[in-house]
Amino acid sequence: MSKRAVIVSGGELDEELTLREIGERGTGCVIAVDRGLEFLYSHQIVPDYIVGDFDSVSREIVDYYRVQKNVPVRAHNPVKDASDTELAIRLAMTVGSKELLILGATGGRLDHLWANIQSLMIPFKAGIDAKIIDRQNLVRIIGGGETRLKKSKAYGQFFSVFPIGNEIFGFNISGAKYPLKNHTLTSDNSLCVSNEIAGDAEEAVIWFPSGEVILMETRDKD
Repeated sequence: MSKRAVIVSGGELDEELTLREIGERGTGCVIAVDRGLEFLYSHQIVPDYIVGDFDSVSREIVDYYRVQKNVPVRAHNPVKDASDTELAIRLAMTVGSKELLILGATGGRLDHLWANIQSLMIPFKAGIDAKIIDRQNLVRIIGGGETRLKKSKAYGQFFSVFPIGNEIFGFNISGAKYPLKNHTLTSDNSLCVSNEIAGDAEEAVIWFPSGEVILMETRDKD
C-alpha cells in the first residue's frame, strides 16, 4: 500500500478537516511544519517528523517533541533557499511517500500560498500525487492527457484551470457549463476561472496533449 504523508503547515487549519485527514493517513506519516506543530501539540498528536526554521513556533513545544517524544527534528536556518513547506515535501518524498496531502498551506500571506502551489511541481515531476486542501479548496497539478472530474466526487461546485508554465495548446473541456475546444490556454486572461460540471452531465473532462496546469476544485464559504 502506498504511504500517505499528511503535511501540517503553518497557515490556516480547519480543526475538523485536519483531524479527519490525520486520522485517515493509514500507513503513512504526519510531518509538522513550523507553526503547524502548535496545532498538533494542542490536540496531543505526535508527528513522525518536524521540519522548519521555527521562527513562528515556541522552542518549548519543539523541545517537548524532540526530548519527551523522540521525534526527529529537521531544523533549518531561517536564511535558506526553500520554504518550510517545500522542505517538508522533499522529506516526505525521501521517506517513500507516494501520496502527499498538504494542510495549512492557505489562509495567510499570498507569497507563501503561491510558493506552496509552485512546490506541487516537485512531487508531480516525480510521479507522486500531491494536493493542497482546505475547507473550500483542493489544488493540484495535472499533466497532458485526460482528467475526469466526476460530479459525485467533486470537492466543490466549481473548478478552475491555470497554466503554470508555457502556453497550453489544444486545450479542451467537455461536459462543463463553459466548454472549450482546441483552445490556447495562456496566463494573461481569466477565461478558465469558475467553471462547473454541466447540469445534465455526470462528469467534466479536461484534455490537452502536453504541458502542466494548476487545477483548483472550489466551493463557496459555508
